[in-house]
Amino acid sequence: MRRDEDSPRWISGTDTARQPALNVKGGLSPRNARRVQEFLNENFSRKLALADMAAVCELSPYHFVRAFSKTFGAPPHQYVLDLRLDFAERLLADSRMTIAEIAHLSGFSSQSHFTTVMKKNRQVTPLQARAGKLNSKIR
Repeated sequence: MRRDEDSPRWISGTDTARQPALNVKGGLSPRNARRVQEFLNENFSRKLALADMAAVCELSPYHFVRAFSKTFGAPPHQYVLDLRLDFAERLLADSRMTIAEIAHLSGFSSQSHFTTVMKKNRQVTPLQARAGKLNSKIR
């Protein structure tokens, strides 16, 4: 299964909680914040280098990390992980896909990596999250 073609565009929509703080001293310009946010929303499921993200804003990686963190309230790596986890949680509601397929589509290297990251950041495993989503649908 290829990530680019199989994942519907509506699934990777922007979360309102991830809106950048514009005009923050030392942060990204509103234009660069929008550009990097669009880039990450389109590419979060593939392997991303810091240099690629910085190039979108035409900044050095060092300056990009500092400005991104001030603008979005999290470093680029954590922001991308959150995008991947949000996407994966939406896919977990669809019980037709295996957890391994969801891990792959979300950009994780393996099901084990996905489970570890989800447990660390969301305090539940993918199976627990899926069970919770299914239980809420039944009620």
